[in-house]
This record gives sequence, structure tokens and C-alpha cells, in this order.
Amino acid sequence: MVFHLKMIKENSSTKLNKNWRLSHKFSENVLDATKKFEKLITDKKEIDGLPATALGLAAQTAVSKGHENATAENGPWMITLDAPSFISVVLHARNRALREEVYRAYITRASSGDLDNTPIINQILKLLLEKAKLLNYNNYAEVSMATKMATVDKAEELLEKLRSASWDAAVQDVEELKSYSKSQGASEADSLSHWDISFWSERLRESKYDINEEELRPYFSFSKVMDGLFNLAKILFGIDIEPADGLAPVWNKDVRFYCVKDSSGSPIAYFYFDPYSRPSEKREGAWMDEVVSRSRVLSRNGTTARLPVAHMVCNQTPPVGDKPSLMTFREISSQVETVFHEFGHALQHMLTKQDEGLVAGIRGVEWDAVELPSQFMENWCYHRDTLMSIAKHYQTGESLPEEVYLKLLAARTFHAGSLSLYQIRFACLDLELHTKYIPHGSESVYDVDQRVSRITQVIPPLPEDRFLSGFNHIFAGGYAAGYYSYKWAEVLSADAFSAFEDAVLEDSKAVKEIGHKFRETVLALGGGKAPLEVFVEFRGREPSPEALLRHNGLLPVTACT
Repeated sequence: MVFHLKMIKENSSTKLNKNWRLSHKFSENVLDATKKFEKLITDKKEIDGLPATALGLAAQTAVSKGHENATAENGPWMITLDAPSFISVVLHARNRALREEVYRAYITRASSGDLDNTPIINQILKLLLEKAKLLNYNNYAEVSMATKMATVDKAEELLEKLRSASWDAAVQDVEELKSYSKSQGASEADSLSHWDISFWSERLRESKYDINEEELRPYFSFSKVMDGLFNLAKILFGIDIEPADGLAPVWNKDVRFYCVKDSSGSPIAYFYFDPYSRPSEKREGAWMDEVVSRSRVLSRNGTTARLPVAHMVCNQTPPVGDKPSLMTFREISSQVETVFHEFGHALQHMLTKQDEGLVAGIRGVEWDAVELPSQFMENWCYHRDTLMSIAKHYQTGESLPEEVYLKLLAARTFHAGSLSLYQIRFACLDLELHTKYIPHGSESVYDVDQRVSRITQVIPPLPEDRFLSGFNHIFAGGYAAGYYSYKWAEVLSADAFSAFEDAVLEDSKAVKEIGHKFRETVLALGGGKAPLEVFVEFRGREPSPEALLRHNGLLPVTACT
């Protein structure tokens, strides 16, 4: 028996190493295929509609490719498949042929020639299935969820609830786009294709809500947003956050160091915050991680626990001259929401009461539950009192106009059905590939995608769609049989926030009481207790998707009587 178990362990380890190498090659192919596409444009009419920032990026890219005299105004401009360039084209380019060319190139990345990821996908899925069988599971999804909050059945059940609730709204979204594009004289109005949807959706959004991101920026200065965020933490969780610069060394002059104190004034945690973009030395995105975790064993005196220290890293726009850092609020990657999100992770790390380091803070928290505090904090960005406390014009001190706030609130649910199905397609496809798909069988991975998309997409993918060949998340990013966790965590966070809504957000006493309960359960218990038990302890019941659907405008709001 010992020999048999050893063989299983060795075989499983070998497959894990092979899978890692395949995943690494997969991501390399995607990167190389993305870099391979370059389109140089010399006639500005071809990129009509692109905003100034996109033109600047395209000219800067052209300079880096040897066109040293390129400028945003006069070109030439280089279009690539890197996200900022791709997104700006499909959202804003009036040139339909350009949108089509870029879209088709994007959905077929790494699907042919030396960079073809198709055989790698099949080999990865084959090895994962073999690993599952070795470990006496039916499929890899069961292996994945053995260490998660959900089960395969529960994940599938949730996705179907969200899919059915989103479908009619998504159908209406498409009909609305057809009607609007026709009113604008679009020849393609009756047969909108994939490269038309984002473009006309953005035009419709602009016409409905008349919100200009650049005009919003002056209301969201970095310092005012942080003051409001720290004040919210004080109201909800009874903590004070004070600057502690000089108490610890930093790696850049812009990095701040803070001390977190409880209501008695005693330090309970510390964190670094590195807020601004530095392209030459810092990768893009935003993240939070631990410096040290709370631990009694590793404390200096062995009696009082070592205090946790976190670090938050963002890529906000740095101050320019006398102008402070001004943040975006409603772009695809909202800088305001990003700060609230990462601070939610930091709070779970810092407010833990677990003294065992291996389960303190974010350690040991199941993958599909770890986003609960972060997404929970994002909800407060749209809470009126919170938003108005951070939205002050950096020059005049004027509050964000009420009508603009109402537009932001309305825009939050714009085409929520379509956006929901967009994520559900990927989550359902991921589970299908890791539960029922047979590598090298009668059906290809692309056949599976087409089949799943028939019930998750109002406009099915093109027959030549090879999106899977560039799907880093599940083949190279650790999300194999785990992509559902995005929606799972959204359900948890919306349901948690609804506890405050149920108590009436304007009732400060009730908000403080529920905030204290959230701190003592979700934030305090870390990985020391099963997340479902933690949620039930906070909410009094198991999670429900109703709050998420209501927040997204996919359920009617119950009228007060």
C-alpha cells in the first residue's frame, strides 16, 4: 500500500511538472502571437474616432518600432493586439473594416503555425484528466473544487441561475443596439457583427448618460479618495489609519507606510502603499500581498502575536507639476474601484484574529472566497455618502453634482445582461472542458465552445473563433475549473453588502453594528474556518444570487410600502 501511494504521488507530481511546462509554453505562444500583429496606419481618416490618449499610445508604439518621427497628431500610428490598443479600436474606431480586422486577429491568436496552442490545450486537458483519475476523482473539476468553497454541482447551478436571469436582458440589449445604430444611419444595423457590438454599445452609453471621463477626473483626486476610503474603514470597522512614514524603509519616494490602530489607539497592523505608475520598473495592474502575516509563534516574545504587514500596489496616474493624481471612475479599469478592491484584500490580511500564521489573514482562504472582501468594498464606491465624500473638485472643493451621481448610478447597470453572459460563457466553457470533454475525442475544444455559446451568447461566436487558444486564465493562469469563481465571489460580496442595505444604509448605528460583525467574521477568521461557515455566521444563511441580480438591474426592485 505504501509503495502504491508513493507511485501515485510520483505520477501526479510528474504530470504537474509537465502541465507547468505546457502552461508556460501556452502563455509564451499567446504573448508571441499578440506581439506578431502590427498594423501601421498613415492616413488619420482610417482611425477616426480614437480618443487622444489612444492616438498618443499608437504614435508612441510606432516610435518604438522605428518610426521615430511619429506623433499623436500626424502619425504614423501603430495598432497592436495589446489590450489598450485593441480595446480602443473596438470601442471607438469608426472604420468598421479596421474593427473587423483587429477583432478577427484577436480571436485567432496562437491558433495556427508554430504558435498553435490547440495541441497544447488537448495535452493539458489530457494530463489533468489523468491526474484526476490517479487521485480517484471522476474529472479535474472535482480535484479543483476539493479545495474550494463550491462543488461542481453548486457552481453549475449558480451559473445556470445567472444565465437564465441574464438572457432576456441580453437579447433586449442587442435589439436596443440595432435600433440605435439604425437611428444613426449605420448600414450594418440589421446584421450587427461582433466587431460592431462594443462600438455601438459605447456610442449608446455616451448618448444615454452623457458622462465624459476626462470631465470626471478632477473630482477624484488621489488624496481625497484615500481620505474617504480610510474614513469608511473607520465607520465600518472601528479602525484608524495613520501615516507612519519613516517608521520603515521604502523602495521609492512615493511609497507610503501606514499604521492601523484599533479603537483604543493600539497598533494592530501596518501596510505599505505604492500608488503610482512607473513603467520602467513596475508591471501593470494592481495587487495586494503580505509582507508578514500575523503569528504568535514568530513573535519576538512568544506571547503577543507578531502584527501583520501588507503591501498594496497600484498604477495610478502620478501627479504632474502642480496637478495632483486624478483618478478614473468609470472606465473598463476604474482606478477608484481598484483602490477600494485592493484595500479590501488588505483589510482581510490586517484585521485577522488568527494567531496561527498558516491560516491568518488571506492565507488558507479558498480561491473562490478570497475575493469576497475586495469586491465587497467596491460596492461602497456607489454608496451616495461614500461617493460624495471622495468626489470633491481638486481646485474648487465643489462636490460632484447630484445629476452626475445619478447618471453614474444608472450607467452601472448599462447592458448588465450582456456583460453577465460574457463571463458566464467562459465559466461554463471552463467547467465543460474540465468535466465532460474527452481529449482527442469526436468533439474538438472549439466545437465545445460553439455548443456552450449557443446557450450563453445572443450572437454566437464566428465559426473560425479560436478564443480558447488565447485563454490564459484557464490554461496558464491557475483558473482551470475555477473561472466560475469570479461570479461566485460576486454573489458573496453582493449578498454581504445587501446586509447593510437591509438595515438601511443611512442608519449609522446599524451600519456600525453590521460592520463590526463583518470584521469579526469575514475579516477576522481567515483560513481558520470554512468560508461557507464564515458567511453563514455573518449573514445568518447561505449565500443567494438575488442581491447580485438586483444590483445589476436583472431583478425588479421591490417597492417599499
